[in-house]
Amino acid sequence: MLSNLEQQKVQDCIAAAEAATSGELRVHLEAKCKTDAVARAIDIFDQLDMQATAARNGVLIYVAYADRKLAIIGDEGINACVSHNFWDSTRDLMLANFKEGRLAEGLCAGITEAGIQLAQFFPPQANDQNELPNQISFG
Repeated sequence: MLSNLEQQKVQDCIAAAEAATSGELRVHLEAKCKTDAVARAIDIFDQLDMQATAARNGVLIYVAYADRKLAIIGDEGINACVSHNFWDSTRDLMLANFKEGRLAEGLCAGITEAGIQLAQFFPPQANDQNELPNQISFG
């Protein structure tokens, strides 16, 4: 899946992206997804308590790498601000890397793009705190 070095690279990308926004980003990886990727991502979002952010501006990037499934979902604070296809460019950027076998690079590209997009609606705040861990979660 990801080496320790690649995991650290992804976590560093999350920290850098979050420096440009008050939004919170998480990544969840697992091999298989027995259901629809969005439905699974919603379950993971809840399990990770991502709805606990003050502005409800958490984003989960979910990847089931063996099944080649991907979902990007945002909390209600984000969904109230953006169009239904808001994450399409982020998804497409990630998929282009994944098709070339570059999982870590694809995650970092998507995380960076997500941070840029989140900053439009959720700029960094003076008293901003990291409300969710930057570590990748695994299923």
